Amino acid sequence: MASTMDDSRHKDATSSSTCFSHFCSSALRAKTLKSSSSTNNSSDGLIRRLGVFDLILLGVGASIGAGIFVVTGTVARDAGPGVTISFILAGASCVLNALCYAELASRFPAVVGGAYLYAYTAFNEITAFLVFMQLMLDYHIGAASIARSLASYVATIFELIPALKGNIPPWVGHGGQEFFGGTLSINILAPILLAVLTVILCLGVGESSAVNSFMTAAKVVIVIFVIIVGSFKVDVDNWSPFAPNGVKHIFTGATVVFFAYVGFDAVANSAEESKRPQYWSCCWAYNNPSSWSICPVYMMECFSEQSRLYLGLGRDGLLPSIFAKVHPIRHTPIHSQIWVGIIAAVLGGLFNVHILSHILSVGSLTGYSVVAACVVTLRWKNNTGNRVSSKCISTWCEGVLCIFLVACCGFAAGVLYRFGTHFIFMIVAVVIAIMACAALCFRQAYSDPPGFSCPWVPIVPSVCIFFNIYLFAQLHYEAWIRFIILSIVSVGIYAFYGQYHANPRLDETIIYHMAPEEDRH
Repeated sequence: MASTMDDSRHKDATSSSTCFSHFCSSALRAKTLKSSSSTNNSSDGLIRRLGVFDLILLGVGASIGAGIFVVTGTVARDAGPGVTISFILAGASCVLNALCYAELASRFPAVVGGAYLYAYTAFNEITAFLVFMQLMLDYHIGAASIARSLASYVATIFELIPALKGNIPPWVGHGGQEFFGGTLSINILAPILLAVLTVILCLGVGESSAVNSFMTAAKVVIVIFVIIVGSFKVDVDNWSPFAPNGVKHIFTGATVVFFAYVGFDAVANSAEESKRPQYWSCCWAYNNPSSWSICPVYMMECFSEQSRLYLGLGRDGLLPSIFAKVHPIRHTPIHSQIWVGIIAAVLGGLFNVHILSHILSVGSLTGYSVVAACVVTLRWKNNTGNRVSSKCISTWCEGVLCIFLVACCGFAAGVLYRFGTHFIFMIVAVVIAIMACAALCFRQAYSDPPGFSCPWVPIVPSVCIFFNIYLFAQLHYEAWIRFIILSIVSVGIYAFYGQYHANPRLDETIIYHMAPEEDRH
């Protein structure tokens, strides 16, 4: 009997060890890319229709969205006129992010994936999946918030009709009775608007691009008109007090309005539909601070990007294969698009915009930090991945630890500032980050990538990571909770499904394109 029990325990221990070993080996595998020519020319792939002008409008259209009427109002409630500084801080961070994205967008020119793809190639599978999940929720929430605010405007317009004035129930477009402390609030019109947008996007990239071009042009004209007219209505008395609740709320506001600049991934994810995917410079279109407004175009870019990301994970096996299906005639990931529409409709129809805005930017800040880290790791000449060297720690692992230390110092500095700790502790965090960056400079050898090259690597990416994570530390506490819960859920989904179905699609032909010059021979 004792022997039987011992054998059973041994088998359980062996089984547990085997499962953990399989999880680790799957989670730590990286990806090299398969040539996308098969997806471009087959009947079940995306089709290259977008030119450089389309991509520029795509970038501008994604920037013109969440910045003013949804996010700015919620931030101004706490930051007051200081919200302008919040935008400047967020914009400065995004300039650095744009440099990093521009390099990777020119280095990975042919397939969908964006930040997810970069993380999968530079790091490993589990990191890529976590980046996808965090970014995806940001875009779902962003689209839902825009739809809900747009529904309120549409309802206001209908109320201008005398017969309808005062007869439209609040729950139709403005949001009805609130439940659970204001978290839930019914809105019927938002899901309807999202359904219409989903249909447009399912028709095809050509049709949606035409709608995007028209609406972007209209919005730019409207924004210029508002700026010109509004400049004559400025009342400087409203600028005092400039920061009614203190400087800290300006930093917290910067983390929220950061979402006004997001969307680099939209151009990156359009690579497979671009006539010439090397148009990396279109990534800069997102840093257009003069184009803050609201319109369905932003939702269109959110929806389009989300469906392409689901398409990429469906192809890689990290999500069910239904997400990888492309309509044979329309050449759109129709199943992914419908799924995105359903999620956004549920969020837009049930949740309060103000509450949703508190948990925005989590995925963007973390995802963009990972992208900056990818720039550094892919530049290393001796990029040995996770292979162990004869030393106690490989050069690759040493570099990754330095990058992680920079991120930790950024978070520490942000937390210390947020809770009013003596400034000397913040200085210590900054000094440690500088030392880690110096180690990256002098302990690693870097090569010049093909295409656009981010300047001053690893300094610029390190500053980008530090500042992004510093802003992350200023987020509302609900955002921290969201980050932790979603990370746990993501690991669970990967453990029970992704690790068993993932197919990284190895192909040596792409290694030549991506490897440093010295390693290509």
